[in-house]
Amino acid sequence: MFQMFVLFWLCWCRLISVFVALTDEIQSVSVIEGNSVLLFMDVTEIQDDDNILWKFGADHILIAKINRHRKIFSTYDGPDGRFRDRLKLDNQTGSLTITDITTQQAGHYQLQIIGAKWSSKTFSVSVYGHLPTPNITRDYSQNLSSSSSSSSSSQQNCSLVCSVVNVGHVTLSWYKGNSLLSSISVSDLSISLSLPLEVEYQDKNSYSCVINNPISNQTTHLDITQLCHTHPVALIVLITAAGSLLIVAAVVMCCICRKCRKTGKEFNYYLQILINAFGSDIQISIQDFKLCCFNRSNYYSYCS
Repeated sequence: MFQMFVLFWLCWCRLISVFVALTDEIQSVSVIEGNSVLLFMDVTEIQDDDNILWKFGADHILIAKINRHRKIFSTYDGPDGRFRDRLKLDNQTGSLTITDITTQQAGHYQLQIIGAKWSSKTFSVSVYGHLPTPNITRDYSQNLSSSSSSSSSSQQNCSLVCSVVNVGHVTLSWYKGNSLLSSISVSDLSISLSLPLEVEYQDKNSYSCVINNPISNQTTHLDITQLCHTHPVALIVLITAAGSLLIVAAVVMCCICRKCRKTGKEFNYYLQILINAFGSDIQISIQDFKLCCFNRSNYYSYCS
């Protein structure tokens, strides 16, 4: 009796281990948003008595079904319609294709084959967005602060920043040749990233900024001669000179306006004397004229 119990227990454990092996298989699949992904079965053709079920998510929502015996080949949109016009079912192999995939279709897909043999397979689908090209710009705010604190211009560095916008599940990195200098990662969706870098003005090394996810990457190479050709001190001189010119121009304009207003008052005074002297014989309206300038010979010029 005891031997039969042990034999039964061993058979049951063996059955459970086989069952777990069949149901615990998970295959990871990565795809770029907008592309198609194929979730395939490990058979070339399904049997007539096989029932094929495709389910999605933790709630095991039925999204596709094949029953050859009853001639059922169906796909379903899902409760929220996220699979509408996106599913294609292979009637021969039972494989499922998801077209024009988005992050809404990311998740776990379970394949169940119910027939002479029962088996199950799970696909973990990850969807990644298209990667933008990293943008390298010069950080002038850092250059100006370093210029004011450094006593030797030859020791100053060129401050740069590499940035990307609207990204998720990516890593942004600076490389010097093939050596990683620094990196930053983010798992959120639609976020902006930036990563600073300082190089010497005369640096001849090769630098690049790389953004990558598990299935793709984009690289921008740094051109030091193009981005760091203007010295911070020279930049300050240019800004100061431009500001000084604007101040001088403003002062000159104010002086001209004040002189014109003063000359206009003198003209109105003498014009009123003429009107009082000749009365209605002179038809002059002060509003019909505008004083333009007053020359050295005390002759007035007028503009209508």
